[in-house]
Amino acid sequence: MQVRAYRWFRTAGGRVAIALTLLVPVGCSAPAPRPFVPSDLPAGDPSASRRAAIAPAEPEGPRVETVEVAPGVRVVVEWPAVADQDTTGMINALRDYRAGSFKAVVTGGQDTAYLETVQDVASSDAYRWVREFLEQRRSVRGTSRLYALNVVSVTGRGAQLNGCIDETGMRLLDSETGKAVRRQPGWTRKPFLQVAGLRQGDDGAWRIKLLRHAELPSEAAKGCLR
Repeated sequence: MQVRAYRWFRTAGGRVAIALTLLVPVGCSAPAPRPFVPSDLPAGDPSASRRAAIAPAEPEGPRVETVEVAPGVRVVVEWPAVADQDTTGMINALRDYRAGSFKAVVTGGQDTAYLETVQDVASSDAYRWVREFLEQRRSVRGTSRLYALNVVSVTGRGAQLNGCIDETGMRLLDSETGKAVRRQPGWTRKPFLQVAGLRQGDDGAWRIKLLRHAELPSEAAKGCLR
């Protein structure tokens, strides 16, 4: 079964979806689509190649982390019960990207720390996402939740992280009045799946290179229902 994915842009009317085959880089049209695998990322030092799956660490039990982005704006992360050093670094990258993007929006673009969590295609996509909010005089309020976080594969310095995002607790605002816009976009009504392609840099930090989304009713996103 083919899984459809969507690249999202926040606009005045909400989220505009451009259908893509899951994890095919933006702009590809002629070649037949194929699934993204971590080997699509730069290989880096061959000596860095390691296991294809994350080896479990000693379980510490699930925990919930809340990041206060701004007054009335927060990102909540439901951590997996088991997370080793690499898994933790990947989840931190996704958390910091999402929290940082909201921070950029609510500060009118003054805070740009989110750009430190992304590179390559993801960097331009992240910048465009924030810019469109600002150009349309939009902001946000509420809670974004990250859960069901799972490292799907690791190859060398590349990895794929899947996670569910629920923003039904958020509202799109008019940044000038601070009031919720009359017609709320679809992303405030149902969760979606986010897929991140990451690469570990020479400094040991994981950064996002590719971002893709799948929304309901696609099979890929059904696991986000709860």
